[in-house]
Amino acid sequence: MSERWARVALTAYRYAGAAAYPLIGPYVAWRASRGKEDRVRRRERYGVAGRPRPEGPVIWIHAASVGETIAVVPLVESILDYGVNIVLTTGTVTSAKVAEERLGSRIIHQYVPLDLKPAVSRFLDHWRPELAIIAESEIWPMTILELGARNVPQVLVNGRLSDRSFTSWKKRAGVAEALFENLAHVIAQSDTDGERFRALGARPVTVSGNLKVDTNPPPVDERALATLQRQIGDRPTWAAISTHDGEEVVAAEVHASLHRRHHGLLTIIVPRHPDRADALAAQISGMGLTVARRSKADRISPDTDILLGDTIGEMGLYLRLTEIAFVGRSLTSEGGQNPLEPAMLETAVLAGRNVQNFREAYQRLLDSGGAKLVRDRDMLAGAVNFLLTNEAARHEMMAAGAATVDEMRGALARTLKSLEPYIQPLVVKARLKGANGR
Repeated sequence: MSERWARVALTAYRYAGAAAYPLIGPYVAWRASRGKEDRVRRRERYGVAGRPRPEGPVIWIHAASVGETIAVVPLVESILDYGVNIVLTTGTVTSAKVAEERLGSRIIHQYVPLDLKPAVSRFLDHWRPELAIIAESEIWPMTILELGARNVPQVLVNGRLSDRSFTSWKKRAGVAEALFENLAHVIAQSDTDGERFRALGARPVTVSGNLKVDTNPPPVDERALATLQRQIGDRPTWAAISTHDGEEVVAAEVHASLHRRHHGLLTIIVPRHPDRADALAAQISGMGLTVARRSKADRISPDTDILLGDTIGEMGLYLRLTEIAFVGRSLTSEGGQNPLEPAMLETAVLAGRNVQNFREAYQRLLDSGGAKLVRDRDMLAGAVNFLLTNEAARHEMMAAGAATVDEMRGALARTLKSLEPYIQPLVVKARLKGANGR
């Protein structure tokens, strides 16, 4: 690697705030992910392949975590239809499980290598990808520079830049340009994201919309759904999903303020990080509320106040148990979580005001009447009370959200059109390889 690129990588890691030296930034990221890894496959994080490379062209697609993985599943399926091999990398055990459940043996799954030159080089030497597709906002300097040095086209899909990330990159515009100029194409989620990538030196940039809109609703185990529905009966319900620290207590306080007004009220709380469940259950029980934990298969009895959804991969189950969902990381934390899944399942969406990471989706839902933002706990309690009391208004809000998601679809087709110049040569190559192999 040239001295210039080494300086770029070093400065980029300093920008990221991870550490002062390039070797420490990836180490910090690795330490942060401990407990979210498959120990048996840990060597993959150092670029040691767990599988042989298939014959023919290989496309490397990277999706960091669960949300990104779900978003790229339809894109992966569309590319697989062309007959091209795909190596899909993710960063966590949970996202690996999602890839296995939804794509199975049709792709090769690997854990993404640490952003260290030896690990990235080892990974690239083995898989020899002819195209790299990166989802959303995964900007790893060493990986980008190594791919650039090997002349591998890199396309960022569903690209987004949060307010904070954009501000940080702007302060180091030279570093940003040196990295983003390695991207062959940026396909951004929104006009705002597109403008930000252009301002940082990315060329060309197109806008596709959000790939998450073109995904299927989260799946559900119908037997488990039927069991819980029998236990709940005709009790009124509402949910607080993808919650972050502090929001679970807010949801429990809302329940306490409403349960006398709405006899038999059941509140469903689904924390973003289920590993906090023990502490949450103890905290909520300490408020005098009865908690049933999904992970322990606790039965929902008539006196159960809170169903704690402390499992992974069951959002489709929890959302089908209610018609009202507060989406977290929006009251006590910043950025928000994805409101599209509840909306596509015809759920009235509530959220706090800190939803910058999903600004466009929320704006569309707010404009159509499919979502409402609340200022604090009391305003959330008022909104839940109103929707529980007013069936017509609730159903109108539910229908508006589902219609808005339908109107927003089309990102997948636009993304595939932008990717066509990079994919079609590999399709031809794969077909020629197949013909010569017969």
